[in-house]
Amino acid sequence: MIEFRGVSKRFPDGTLAVEEFDFTLPSRKTTVFVGSSGCGKTTLLRMINRMVEPSSGQVLIDGEDVAGQDKVKLRRRIGYVLQASGLLPHRKVVDNVATVPVLNGVPKAKARADALELLDKVGLDRSLAQRYPRQLSGGQQQRVGVARALASDPNILLMDEPFGAVDPIVRADLQVELNRLQRELGKTIVFVTHDIDEAFVLADQVVILRKGGAIAQAGTPAEILAAPADDFVASFIGADKGKRHLQLQQREGDGGLTLVVDGDGRPVGVLEDGERRPGAAAS
Repeated sequence: MIEFRGVSKRFPDGTLAVEEFDFTLPSRKTTVFVGSSGCGKTTLLRMINRMVEPSSGQVLIDGEDVAGQDKVKLRRRIGYVLQASGLLPHRKVVDNVATVPVLNGVPKAKARADALELLDKVGLDRSLAQRYPRQLSGGQQQRVGVARALASDPNILLMDEPFGAVDPIVRADLQVELNRLQRELGKTIVFVTHDIDEAFVLADQVVILRKGGAIAQAGTPAEILAAPADDFVASFIGADKGKRHLQLQQREGDGGLTLVVDGDGRPVGVLEDGERRPGAAAS
């Protein structure tokens, strides 16, 4: 469990990025921070692994203040996926994935063997293991980034707009893969995006932020779509323009899989066998 207690962050130039933020993120669920540029969402995410230090307040993991933990050890047990993948260009894919386990003392041969299994898990062919990042497509690089973040089997996975630099088709595929991985692995995922559609597809819990990290509304996609808290939220999710009229759409040949789509036909969730799945919404 991740908890923010009265957290504020003012940068040296005087910019107040976050002010008195209080929130608790549930374990083994996907929480998505969403909002426009400058709302503090990335600052909040980076406080969890101490890439950004709060000016005041506390960030706790399972009741323990991260400020009292060694930064290097903390980061090695928290997965982190960046928008630009952050792969080491001079290392082959298999060695990129094996980086943190090797640093943690895992023998190189075992770390590489485990890395190949992770490539399987994120949907990459093992033949790519001996390539360098520059030889991969953008979508493939992001999958390697996810595999590397999972290599130390972290309980927490931080994802900072990881799919923002790929084209819409690849982005949709990566979202599907992330939902599949979450169903299999059950990590505590903190995901940052400016795209409300992406938030609704991925999240168990969505946190819509105003400037300064103020919470405009927090809840499941279904709760927010059904009852926007105010005009700001309604505008942000497109409800004020009639774009969020939800319908159920049956997928043939998928064993009862039902998509929840908005007024433009875009999927915002999934219903399967009558049970709500992560990111699903009710019509």
